[in-house]
This record gives sequence, structure tokens and C-alpha cells, in this order.
Amino acid sequence: MRTMMRSLVVCFLMIIVILLSPSRVHAQDLSTYRDFSFGMTVADLSKQIDQKPANAAVLHERPALIQELTWWPPQPYGPSRPAEPVDQILFSFYNGALYRMLVTYENSATKGLTEEDMIRAVSAKYGIATRPIAVVNFPMNPSYKTTEKVIARWEDSQYSLNLFRSYGDTFAIVMFTKHTTAFW
Repeated sequence: MRTMMRSLVVCFLMIIVILLSPSRVHAQDLSTYRDFSFGMTVADLSKQIDQKPANAAVLHERPALIQELTWWPPQPYGPSRPAEPVDQILFSFYNGALYRMLVTYENSATKGLTEEDMIRAVSAKYGIATRPIAVVNFPMNPSYKTTEKVIARWEDSQYSLNLFRSYGDTFAIVMFTKHTTAFW
């Protein structure tokens, strides 16, 4: 009888802990995209994408070192292989640590998808989105307008992930750490 009572108390406490901390149960990890994590060094990321760290372009050196590295995932060949949905990822580094990722999706891989379809797809990995009236800024990237309208946003106290459409048809995501975005 004592063992059964102890088991019931333990189960009850576990249920209470789960119910009182839903953010821990449902929290999504916004610090990563695929196998890339914020804070990675230029050298570690370069190794992962099979590039040389020297390929990273230096945008600024002072007061902070700002570098960028672009990766085009290899596209599979043959009609039976699915297309890689990512066209390119632009990695940005602040003093050698990854702080921003700009992911542009291949038009042929997202053709026919609505904004709601993309929100559902991203939400499957990152949780519930908000629909803010907001823009993201690209003052130093000529591939995008100076600002782009945010379709949906996923965020926590440290990271922000923003889905947008560039030039009408191309879906893209910009993810960044909040503590290093003051300068851009």
C-alpha cells in the first residue's frame, strides 16, 4: 500500500511539474538551423560547409569584426531526387561568432506554397508563430530591399526567426541573436 501511495504521489508531482512549466515542454530551440548554431566560429562553420575560413568576406574591422560567408547547398542530380529547398544561406559573424543566418529558399521547391503553408512548415520545427506588423532590415545586403515585411515571427528572449517574401515570390528566413543586432 505504501509503495502504491508513493508511486501515486510521484506521478501527481510529475503531472504538476509538466502542467506548470509548459514553456519547457513546448520550447523550441531557436538557436539552430539545420546543423548550424549561433555562436559557431568561422572556422567551425567553414569546415562544416566544406569551405575555407579565408572565404569569409570582411565587411568591417572596427569597432567589431563583421564577416559574411555564403553557402549554396549542393543540389542533387536526377529526376528521382527531391530538390534541396534551400537555395543559399548567408552566414554573418560578429567578432568570429555566428550571429545571423539569412536562408533563401529555392523557388522551384516552394512553388505553389502559400504563406500559410510556409508558416505551418516552419512552425513544425520552431513552434507557434506570431504575425507582427513588422519589417526586417537589410541595409548592407544588395540582394534584398532595405526592409522586408515580416510574414511570421518565432522568438524567445535570445533569438528571433523571421519569415518573409523577397521580391514577391522568394521565401526567406532571417534568424539572429538579439544581443548583437544593435549595429545593423
